[in-house]
Amino acid sequence: MATTRLMPLHVGKGRDISTAIADIIDYAKNPQKTDFGKLIYGYECDTRTADAEFLLSKRQYLNLTGRNRGADDVIAYHLRQAFKPGEITPEEANRIGQELALKLTKGNHAFVVCTHIDKHHVHNHIIINSTALNCQRKFRNFWGSTWAIRRMNDRLCLEHGLSIVENPKPSRSHYGTWLGDQKQPSHQEQLRWAIDAALEEKPKDFKEFLKKLEAAGIEVNRERKYLRFRLSPEDRYTRCDTLKGDYTEQAIKERISGTRMSIPRRSSLKKSVSKVGMLVDIEAAVRSGKEPGYERWAKVFNLKQLSQAVVWLKEHGDMSYEDLREQSDTITAMFNELSVRIKELESQMTANGELQKQIVNYAKTRAVYVEYRKAGYSKKFRSVHEAEILLHQTAKKYFDSLGITKLPSVKSLREEYAGLLEQKRKAYAAYKQTREDMKEIYNVRANVEYLLGKKEPDTVQIQEQRYKSK
Repeated sequence: MATTRLMPLHVGKGRDISTAIADIIDYAKNPQKTDFGKLIYGYECDTRTADAEFLLSKRQYLNLTGRNRGADDVIAYHLRQAFKPGEITPEEANRIGQELALKLTKGNHAFVVCTHIDKHHVHNHIIINSTALNCQRKFRNFWGSTWAIRRMNDRLCLEHGLSIVENPKPSRSHYGTWLGDQKQPSHQEQLRWAIDAALEEKPKDFKEFLKKLEAAGIEVNRERKYLRFRLSPEDRYTRCDTLKGDYTEQAIKERISGTRMSIPRRSSLKKSVSKVGMLVDIEAAVRSGKEPGYERWAKVFNLKQLSQAVVWLKEHGDMSYEDLREQSDTITAMFNELSVRIKELESQMTANGELQKQIVNYAKTRAVYVEYRKAGYSKKFRSVHEAEILLHQTAKKYFDSLGITKLPSVKSLREEYAGLLEQKRKAYAAYKQTREDMKEIYNVRANVEYLLGKKEPDTVQIQEQRYKSK
C-alpha cells in the first residue's frame, strides 16, 4: 500500500530561490538512492537541468504577471509516496509516481519523480514546480488536499493490484502504519480475478466466456446498454467498462481473439518460483572442504531435482530430449528478441522526451532571444538573461543536428510517448514471464542432460543457505 504526504516548499532563511530549488532536487536525485540515476523521470523538464528550468519559469511568471509574494511564496511542492515493503518493484513504483503526479497536476506543471531504494521500503520523492507550464498561474494547495491525494493514490494502487490503507485516520502515524494480510480485495478486484480465471480456460468466443463466468458464480446482466457483473445478489452491479484497462468489454474480446496481450494483476499472482533447481556438484563441494553432512544432503537434493525434471517432462506431454532442446532454443530466442525490443522502445522514448524538452525550452525562451537579437546581441542583455539564451541556443543546435525544419506539436509527441510507454509495459511483462520460463526449462534441460550422461552437474548454484536451514 502506498502512503502520501504533500509538503509545500518555501525559500527559507539564508537562501535564494535558486539554492532552495537546487537543494531539494539534488536530495531527490541522489545517485546512491536512485540506482545511479536509473530511477529518475522528468515531465516537461530535463532532470539534469530541472532546477534551472524551474527557476526560469518563475522569472517568466514574474515578468508576465508582476506578482511577487516574497518569502511566503511556495516555490515547489514535495510529494512523498511510500510503498509496502516487498510489494512493488522500483520501476513500477516510479511509473505509479508519474501517474499520481499527472493526475494531481493535470499535466499543467513540470515535475521530477525520483524513486529511492536505500530504505527497506521503496518510496518516491516527487518535486512539482509550483509555476504552471504557461508561466501565467501557480498551483495552489487547497483545503482537504491530503485526502484528495490519498484517494487518487488509493485508486492507482487498486488499479495496479496493490493494497491500500484501510480506514486511514488523519494522523500521520495511523495513516503510515503498514497494513497486514487482513486487507480484503475490493469488489472490482474480485471481478478482475474471475475474468482472468475464465480467460485462462481459453474460451473460443465472448459468448462462451460469459458462460464460464456464470459457471464460476458471477451474475452477468445485459438488460441495459452496458454489460454488468456482480458477485452476489446482495451486491450492486458493476459495469464492465468501469473495470478499465484489460477488463473492458472490448479489451476482453481482443484478449480472446489473441490481438491483445494482457498483464496479470500483481495481487492475483503468486511469486514465480522454479520447481526444478540446478544440481549440486558434490565432488567439487567435498574438495572445497564441505562436511559429510552436506554431502548427504546434496545427494538427496540432487535426486529430488532429477525426479522433478522427469515429472516436468511428463507434465508436458512426455517431451523427448530433442523436443526439450528445441523448445529451450526457441524460448531463448524469444527472450533475446524481447530484450532487443525493449531497448529499442526505451531508445525511442528517450529521443521523444528529449525532443519534447527542447521544443518547450525553445518556445519558452523565444521571446527573450528575439529581444537579444534586436539589442544587437548586447553583452549586457546577455548577462541578465544568460540562462534563457543558453537554453534557446541549445534547443536550436539540437533541432539542426536532427535536420528538423518544422517542429512537431508537443501534443502529438506526448501521444506518441504514451503509445511507446504502453508497448514497453506489455513487452516488459512478456519479458519477465519469458525469463522465468527460460530459467525453468534451462534447469530441466541441464538435469536431463546429466541423466543422459551428456554433461556434469553445473556448479552455479550450491544450495548452502538451504542446507544450513535444515
